[in-house]
Amino acid sequence: MTNIPQIGQTAPEFSLPDQNGNLVSLDDFTGQWIVVYFYTKDDTPGCTTEAKDFTDLNQEFNQLGAKILGVSPDSGKAHCKFIDKHNLSITLLSDPEHQLIEAYGAWRLKKFMGKEYMGVARSTFLISPEKIIAHAWPDVKVKGHAQAVLHKLQELTAS
Repeated sequence: MTNIPQIGQTAPEFSLPDQNGNLVSLDDFTGQWIVVYFYTKDDTPGCTTEAKDFTDLNQEFNQLGAKILGVSPDSGKAHCKFIDKHNLSITLLSDPEHQLIEAYGAWRLKKFMGKEYMGVARSTFLISPEKIIAHAWPDVKVKGHAQAVLHKLQELTAS
């Protein structure tokens, strides 16, 4: 059984390279909200839609003090191509060994055309300025997801 961090738990630590090779850690965001979303592969239809939706809302997330981090097993080079091709304004982290992907329970058994395999399950975590899981979406459907995450953040920051 995959261990998915639950609301109220401390967010698993991480330190991974972004698209430019800079190391990005959970500690870099102390005192600010973070959206960490896991996706399967750069430049595939669903992942492209999700990245573009988060990019379209990035300004609104920024105004609420939130940083968006997309995580996939792709290389920094692939991330750069993906960002350039779709004019993305979010940070993408490279996790080829699935360390962070597994820590957040996003490396799971999947089924496609009758075959079972291990892969990245599209999932998103909203992490509070205190590094606590504020909300989790373990099984994301792309359509309207970025907007739903923004609404949840607005709800949590309004109090």
